[in-house]
Amino acid sequence: MKFAHRPHWILFSSTRLLGAFLFFLAVHAAHAGIRLDDDRGRTIELRAPARRIVSLLPSLTETVCALGACDRLVGVDRYASWPASVNALPKVGSIDHAQLEAIVALKPDLVLLRARARVAEQLEQIGIKVLAVDARTHADVKRVMETVALAIGRPGAGEAYWRTIDARLTAAGARVPLSWQGQRVYFEVHGVSAASESSFIGETLTRLRLVNIVPATMGTFPKMSPEFVVRANPPLIMASTFSEMTAMASRPGWSRLDAIRLGRVCTFAADRFEVMMRPGPRMDEAADEIVSCLVRLGSPAP
Repeated sequence: MKFAHRPHWILFSSTRLLGAFLFFLAVHAAHAGIRLDDDRGRTIELRAPARRIVSLLPSLTETVCALGACDRLVGVDRYASWPASVNALPKVGSIDHAQLEAIVALKPDLVLLRARARVAEQLEQIGIKVLAVDARTHADVKRVMETVALAIGRPGAGEAYWRTIDARLTAAGARVPLSWQGQRVYFEVHGVSAASESSFIGETLTRLRLVNIVPATMGTFPKMSPEFVVRANPPLIMASTFSEMTAMASRPGWSRLDAIRLGRVCTFAADRFEVMMRPGPRMDEAADEIVSCLVRLGSPAP
């Protein structure tokens, strides 16, 4: 009880010291800036959260917007389409054919792109900060989201958003009809390339209790021989459009596949298939599209 009543001057001094300490921490944090590790093994240092961002990958554009920083985008690649507001932004080419002069003219303080982008070195040589990231798996998507969150000065926002996606993927899996659970599936990406078990699409299929016929050992998006699929004879095939599915039937031996012969196929409109191909904040929508198709197909034929 001896110290129950402190003199006012002691309390005042303590408050001032605490305030000074917190101010010191804030100044130090601002001086320290932001350090980001990208997928090229490089560390990028930003003096402050990025305010003028050019994104050269649709999934990264969507991530920036999902994290509440759409207003910081000053330019996007030609394929960016979501949310609708990005359609009004300057288009600066594509990841493989980026328009260097157009990007520089936008005066970005950060350019988001994938690790293999050729324009990255050119941008860095003229002093523009580049953050190169790739997302091939669900773990990658979570990591990239948080990296972007750090870049815009919102630490923790990426991981929080991923938790929402993860919960929705679990909910989508619970809606898969029992008769389809455990069924084998072939998911064609483009041409004869497929999504394997180790790809973000393959992991979504696993979350939906489907069995991918393309093993992880073949890589994330391997080119497939028609004979492989014929031998596997999957009960379910997924592809982008009905016309592509029609073309599949003309491949040697494919007309005899159970999935094609019995109509157990899922095709998706171009804008919906686009969602499936982007490892970003709309992955739960992609899962919902697949589940809706399974429901429409009804029970697999015996």
